[in-house]
Amino acid sequence: MFGVLKRVALGFDRLFEMFALTSLTLMTIIVTVQVFTRTFGNFVFFWSEELTLLLLIWTAFLGIAIGFREVLHLSMDSVTRRLPQMTQRSLSKIITISVFIFGLLLVIYGWEYSELMHSNTLSATGWPRSVMYVVVPISGAMICVYSFLQIIGIDTRRHKDLEQEEEVD
Repeated sequence: MFGVLKRVALGFDRLFEMFALTSLTLMTIIVTVQVFTRTFGNFVFFWSEELTLLLLIWTAFLGIAIGFREVLHLSMDSVTRRLPQMTQRSLSKIITISVFIFGLLLVIYGWEYSELMHSNTLSATGWPRSVMYVVVPISGAMICVYSFLQIIGIDTRRHKDLEQEEEVD
């Protein structure tokens, strides 16, 4: 059962990560074009700044969720490494449960705020302002999924080689 769950999670995770990378790439292209057209053509696309801001927000929140997937949140290892192994595992579970609760709060309050802002529109594109904020509950849901998988013992990290390099230094 864990194998199927992990494969589904990894498939969805790849889609999620590709969207984040595509968002970052689009943001870079739009800013580059904007600088070029402003410098050499004295012209700016009316939607470029708004879309860049939207992509920046989406990229940041997707990056937060990916950071939780890779267990890159801040920690004070100098203290916890000196504790007994059993205490370290207990603390790790408490932290993971806290991260899950944080993700749950992002889902609940992010969704409420997105609904609240749906009637407002963005000035340049005319899109509902909720497009800017709906990434909050999406990221919260992904944080909950990653945390749940970590709680039940499934390692969600895709870049384990980074941790091994860190331990060598």
